[in-house]
Amino acid sequence: MTSKLGVPLIVTPGEPAGIGAEITIKAWQHLRGDGGHSFALLGDAAHVAAVARTAHLPCEIAVIATLAEARECFASKLPVFNRPLPAAISLGTFSPTTANWVTACIEEAVDICLQAKASAIVTNPIQKEALYAAGFKHQGHTDFLAALCHQRGLPAQEVMMLVGGGLRAVPVTVHIALKDVSSTLTQSAIETHAMVVNTALRTWFGIANPRIAISGLNPHAGENGSMGREEIEVIRPAIANLQKQGIKAFGPLPADTAFFPQARQSYDVILCMYHDQALIPVKTLDFHGGVNVTLGLPFIRTSPDHGTALDLAGKGTAQAESLIAAIQLAAQMAKR
Repeated sequence: MTSKLGVPLIVTPGEPAGIGAEITIKAWQHLRGDGGHSFALLGDAAHVAAVARTAHLPCEIAVIATLAEARECFASKLPVFNRPLPAAISLGTFSPTTANWVTACIEEAVDICLQAKASAIVTNPIQKEALYAAGFKHQGHTDFLAALCHQRGLPAQEVMMLVGGGLRAVPVTVHIALKDVSSTLTQSAIETHAMVVNTALRTWFGIANPRIAISGLNPHAGENGSMGREEIEVIRPAIANLQKQGIKAFGPLPADTAFFPQARQSYDVILCMYHDQALIPVKTLDFHGGVNVTLGLPFIRTSPDHGTALDLAGKGTAQAESLIAAIQLAAQMAKR
């Protein structure tokens, strides 16, 4: 992406046995004539070239040393910071032997961005099983990025936001079992998420006074306590406190009616109480073009809202719409 600052973004490789290289090539093919979305890939140049041949994708690669080179060559070549893989890989079969390479690329991308050499980071999907087998201690990208910030003495309050089909949705609890949601959900967590979202929408999305809807947890938002008391004891007090701070929060909305078209027109973002409550409507509205945005970091990070698709790797059929949307959204955020 060449923003108004003229600074491209950086794309991480994700799981090398998955579709990351293929969709990156397809994103470059789609955006190369755009003039406003140049990027550079951190990855193994030989691996990317091999994927291009296997998938029958025309792609000339430029091994670069600086992002300035990426901007100059992007219209004709895919710019790659060459980071050779430590071991041979087989498309479609992940291995822990490449896990440290995957996380090292993410860490390098963070440092590049913090040094203001890139305007944003777009991360290709990772294979968590491979990382866990190699000792990875984080739930996923989102908290790993926050941990990298903390290691560098920088504040970070990571919040996941899904964007797609005209909807922005934020899960307050994320990768936990459904049975644990009620005990994990707190007034403080709701308020913190809402405040991070409020600041991010003002800063990166140009919304002067964001309207923040907040869903209920139980059917019919608890129906005045007859179907659960979380709305009364946790969610409503959080909304009241946010309103006292001047934040345009409202709810709790029954989740079964919170996403129909007229309801979506009443808010700029909706805070949902658990993972699927937020992700199902976004993926239903725009399955192939959904974007995962991490708010609350000192840099912009977006990602395609899908996994590594090992079953599609090397077949040339992977769809790149979500990665393209992630790059375009990162570009729009960076311009602000």
